[in-house]
Order: sequence, then C-alpha cells, then structure tokens
Amino acid sequence: MDNRIIVNADCGKQKISKHIYGHFAEHLGRCIYEGIWVGEDSPISNTRGIRNDVVKALKKLKMPNLRWPGGCFADTYHWKDGIGDRRKRPSIVNIHWGSTTENNHFGTHEFYDLCQMLDTEPYICGNVGSGTVQEMAEWLEYLTMPGKSPMSDLRRKNGREEPWPLTYWGVGNENWGCGGNMRPQYYADEFRRYATYCRNFSGKKLYKVACGHTEEWNEILMREAHRFMDGLSVHYYTVPGPWQKKGSATEFSAEDWFITLKRAGEIEDFIKRTEAIMDRHDPKKRIGIIMDEWGTWFDVEPGTNPGFLYQQNTMRDALVAGLSFNIFNAHAERMHMANIAQTINVLQAMILTEGAKILLTPTYHVFEMYRVHQDATLLPSHAEVATYEMNNEKIPQVSASASKAGDGTINLSLCNLHHEKEAELSCDIRGAKISGIKGRILAAGSMNALNTFEKPNAVKPSGFDDFKINRDKITVKLPARSVAVLEIK
Repeated sequence: MDNRIIVNADCGKQKISKHIYGHFAEHLGRCIYEGIWVGEDSPISNTRGIRNDVVKALKKLKMPNLRWPGGCFADTYHWKDGIGDRRKRPSIVNIHWGSTTENNHFGTHEFYDLCQMLDTEPYICGNVGSGTVQEMAEWLEYLTMPGKSPMSDLRRKNGREEPWPLTYWGVGNENWGCGGNMRPQYYADEFRRYATYCRNFSGKKLYKVACGHTEEWNEILMREAHRFMDGLSVHYYTVPGPWQKKGSATEFSAEDWFITLKRAGEIEDFIKRTEAIMDRHDPKKRIGIIMDEWGTWFDVEPGTNPGFLYQQNTMRDALVAGLSFNIFNAHAERMHMANIAQTINVLQAMILTEGAKILLTPTYHVFEMYRVHQDATLLPSHAEVATYEMNNEKIPQVSASASKAGDGTINLSLCNLHHEKEAELSCDIRGAKISGIKGRILAAGSMNALNTFEKPNAVKPSGFDDFKINRDKITVKLPARSVAVLEIK
C-alpha cells in the first residue's frame, strides 16, 4: 500500500485555535450589499436589514470570527460615516473595487448586529492609510468605553447603551500596497504610533495585529515593533496563472488542477519562512500568525464587473480549502487565526447569491465538515504517501490532519488531491482503542463540478463507509478529488 498515516492519539498537546476557521467580509462587489445587507424594506426575508437565509447558513459553520470592513477598503473607510440615522449618512466611493458609490447603510452597529446573530467574534481592521491616530482611537472609544466619554455618549445617542465586546484589532491592511504604499521602516514606526493609542476601554486586552508582507518587510517590522504587536497579518492567494490572466474558475484542464493544488500546498513553505523570522524576534512564540486573507483567485465570471471579483466555486476550491486547513492545523503553535477571502459573492466564497436565491459552495461544505477541528487538540501524525506527478512536478497525493475533541473523539481529515486516481490508505491510530467510526465525504464526478442556482445541491457531503477496522488500524479507500472526515470513537 502506497499510503500510510500514523496518528499518535495519546501525544497531543497543542490546541488548534478555532480562529483558524475564520472569515472575511469586505466592502467589495456584492459581499456586503446584496450578500449580507439588503435593507429593512427589502422583499428578501431579513432581520433589521440582514439576510435571514445567509445568517442561517453561516451559523452552521460555527464561525469563530469575522474580519471587516476590509481589505483595501479598510484604509479608505471612515467609521463616523457609518453611524447614526442611515438616511443622513454620507456616501463613499469604493475606489479600490469598481469605483461604485456606497450609501454607508452597513456600518459599525449593523456589523455588530450581524456578529451577534452569528455568535461570532468581530475582527475589525482600522484605517491607517487615509485615517488618523485620533480617528482610530475614537473608534475604539466608541466601541469599548463603558463609562461617560464623548464617544460613548455618541454611541448611546445612536442607540447602543453598553459597549461591545472586542478582542481583535488590525492596525491597517496591506500598507505596503493599497494601504499607503509604505516602506517597512515607515510602517513599523506608524504601527508603533497607532498601537500606542489603541486601547480597549472595557479593561480587556486588545489583540493588536500588525500588517506583514514579504520576508524583508517582516524582518524589519518584527525587529522594530514586535514588542507592540500580538499578531502578524500575512496574505496568501492561490493563483494558477499570472495575475493578468489567472485562469477560469470553472473551465480548466488537469494541468490547471494540478498546478493550483501545488501552489496551494506551497503555503506551508510560506508559513515556515514566516515562522523562522518570528522565532528570531519572538522565541517564546507569543505573537501569532494571522493569515487574514487566503484562498483561490481566478478570473471573474464572464459578463460580471471585473472590480467585483465574483467567481464560481468547484471541487478544485474544495480541495484547496481542505489542504490548506490540514496545513494550518499542523502549524497551530504559531497560527492563531486565518480568514478565508471571502464570505459571500467574492473570490473563494462560502455562499453565492442571486436576488432572493442563495447557494452553498463546495468550499462551504469543507468548512462545515472541518469545524470538528475547532479548539481540538492537534494529534502528532506522520504520513508516507504516494506522489502525484504531472509535467515533471510532484506533490503528495494525500493530505491529512488529526485532532482530539474534548469528549475524546478523534477526527481525521483526509484529502485525495489526484484528479483521477483513488487512494488506498492504511491509518494507524496509536494509543487508542477504536470502537466505531462514522465518515462523511465530499466528492463529485468531475474536476469542475459545482453548485448552480438551478442545481444548488449538485455537490454536497454524503455518508462515507469505504473503510475497514482492524484493531488500531483503519484501511480507507478515498475516491479521486475528495475530502473526507472520519469521526473515530
């Protein structure tokens, strides 16, 4: 047998942060407006302007956090324009994404209303690129000040008596590019200055996230500002072709499939290089990697606004998600958070909408299947697997991750990356007695299988039982291009 995985069920120590399974909703295309917010007068079923069908679907994922308002949009967003009477809010031109004009009807209060509906933690990204220290400090006062102050009084005037809960705070976004085209030395000084005035007035510690980038940038930033940060934000997009022509999200060859998964797997090398820099300046590993933008990026769907980044979602995206999560889990000691880009109607989305219709993407189903790893204990594992080869390039055919839940259940997630060959695996679960297994699988008949508004359930999980148990060993047959999760009792 070419594939063998050894799981040491009695050796786990490191917890997999639930925040690795986080999400990202930017003011971009139809993510916020139409995707989340339709307004209270919309014929689409809503609660205080927020779509009920979207909330219902997202709640099933047990979303640990939601990043907002961007992205590039964050460094043009002035929060005071998004509070108070919606009829009196000034509009804003979204200069980064299609130059559309937004009415600011979805702002701070609406975002927190959404977070409460989803039972998820807010992760807010503040404006460094076009904002001021005072503006950011006042937003935090507005959000978290329990006593009397100018900003807490303004919050009360706008209908919110008590401060909101807040832990995660981003000090700018991509300040090396759309967030100001800064040099690393300059941003390091700016981060130190802004972070000085970023206070959580509720008394709870604020987790401050600095904007990372390349190895050179991260080296300078960590050297100059590590004492002031709690997390380092980095981004990694899986793009199979050049940026000018990334390739279709739905029409692709076996070669396109292979190179996409190869590049998705290279996120591990990126994480390792980032860890090495952080270890030099933070050997106690206090600071976490915040992978707050990741996922596939293809050409937009034909006929759609190129600034809206709307793409369909296939089994290829599902495999990218499963492979990425297996890698994130393996680096749980440094990985404190990750946020898929993005939640609805943008890039590798969970949900696509069309008027009153919604569909759940293959990526959504991977998130739902993998939620068992949230806050579970990572189990050390070793894999010897077959090689998947194409055009003289190689990647492992199988990717795996294992964790133990609080009730002792072992969850083993498996991905067969091959576009046409099944994979037979021998899984040794050492240090545990197996009494039973339940399995689920996401698989489809073609590489580009997807859900459409006409056929929204073409790709969805099903029960999986193609395995045999022999004491502490499990033999599994994974079909080609599949993602499976085994619940081992």
